[in-house]
Amino acid sequence: MSITHIPYKNTGYFSSLMVDYIAEKEALAPFYHRFPMINNFKAQLVEKSRSFKKENRKVLVASLNKQYQDFDISEATKSNINSLLSKHTYTITTGHQLNLFTGPLYFLYKIVSVINLSEQLNKKYSNHHFVPVYWMATEDHDFEEINYFNLYGKKVAWDHESGGAVGALKTDGLEQLLVNLKTKIGTSENAKKLIDLFYEAYLQHKNLSDATRYLSNQLFAEYGLVIVDGNHTELKKEFTPFAKKELLDKASFSIINKTTEQLEVIGYNKQVQPREINLFYIIKGIRERIIEEEGSFKINNTDIFFNKKELLNELEEFPERFSPNALLRPLFQEVVLPNLCYVGGGGELAYWFQLKDYFKSVAVTFPILLLRNSVLLVPKKLTKKLEKLNETIEALFLNTDDLEKKHTQQLSTLKINFTPQREHLKKQFIDLYALAKQTDASFLGAVSAQEKKQLNGLNHLEKRLLKAEKRKLKDQIQRLTSIQKQLFPKKSLQERLVNFSEFYLEHGDQLIPQLKKQLDPLCHQFTVLEV
Repeated sequence: MSITHIPYKNTGYFSSLMVDYIAEKEALAPFYHRFPMINNFKAQLVEKSRSFKKENRKVLVASLNKQYQDFDISEATKSNINSLLSKHTYTITTGHQLNLFTGPLYFLYKIVSVINLSEQLNKKYSNHHFVPVYWMATEDHDFEEINYFNLYGKKVAWDHESGGAVGALKTDGLEQLLVNLKTKIGTSENAKKLIDLFYEAYLQHKNLSDATRYLSNQLFAEYGLVIVDGNHTELKKEFTPFAKKELLDKASFSIINKTTEQLEVIGYNKQVQPREINLFYIIKGIRERIIEEEGSFKINNTDIFFNKKELLNELEEFPERFSPNALLRPLFQEVVLPNLCYVGGGGELAYWFQLKDYFKSVAVTFPILLLRNSVLLVPKKLTKKLEKLNETIEALFLNTDDLEKKHTQQLSTLKINFTPQREHLKKQFIDLYALAKQTDASFLGAVSAQEKKQLNGLNHLEKRLLKAEKRKLKDQIQRLTSIQKQLFPKKSLQERLVNFSEFYLEHGDQLIPQLKKQLDPLCHQFTVLEV
């Protein structure tokens, strides 16, 4: 695999918040704790060690052993789970929804990022141990976001009645989807492996949580990945004091709102709107917001009500029924894990930036935030086509109109760029403005109108000439934009739409090891890999 790195700001696909974070803009410093540099992890682990105690570790390991009790796991994963009992062990964590068959490619990049960062830290700080963790978003309830994956530009979707936490959904109805999959991917050895993987994950496990654990374990077990389901009674007990504070004080609402306003003042958009109570109530088939109305607590869209005493009793007796929303889930995670760093996409990290002051208010260590590896996989045949067209991979990140314009200007024997003429015209009008001021000030408007008219005329001529040259170079331009469409489906990043199976069919079991070999989580640039 050949590798190219492109600054995130040059891709056009990342928010100003993420671009400025990577650039360590001073204005953002109050909204995160430590920048993701390997030398910053020493101070982070020292700080985390002060709050994460032996008792927390015992609860975590006992919970993980229960979650894994019906699964065959690698020695590397077993060892990593047991190591969490040691005060010298810390986690590097990413989270992801339970997307069908992993969903888009960036699921792989998230996991590879935490694995590789853990390995780098194990080498740097050999007196400590670092464990890669995948936190499954089993409590999410938006089924439409996770019930499909894309294959060759078409949705492979699971039609299933939904409600409540997606992790508890039964895997009924996936037999037909497997039949569909077989017809789409053929009968090669790698296709058979994919079919077996899908069958074992979804037809041999009763719910989506177990199916996703099996699938992720099969893909990454040799690297010691530890998979956590936060929807577990013992882990929720650890979070009970924070849930109680949320129900009674609603402090998160005012603190997070204040931080969010500060972000907006310096020009960044909020990612998540805080609620007065950032908790859901979760029972079979239901995950709904908790809303306080005149001293009574209502479960939204249900007939369930509690007074304060009843709700607190419910929390003590059934902590698993209280589910944090997107803004409180990070806190839950950091309470139950000896975590140093959260690895996520730009959208995820954006809401973490709203949370630092709230973490401080509840005395929980705020983690290092790392933008996951972002990758474009370019098949060798497309690289060769691009070389024949004498165009760079960086150019494909332009929008299609700009790409066509650039390539036409590059190939044309005519000079299509009229910028020099525009600059010459503007200089001429500077003299006319000076003359107008000396004669009649009312003449200034006429000069301005004439300047605008002539500049528009030049722009129009440039566009006509460009259009004519595009027609002459139609074949080459079409070949170039065809490559762009293949690599940027629906004008989006490949990693956000394409499923790993398309590349697994070509590369099989070598796909993930090759990704792992090439990706550096602390590179802080977009990665292009020729595969």
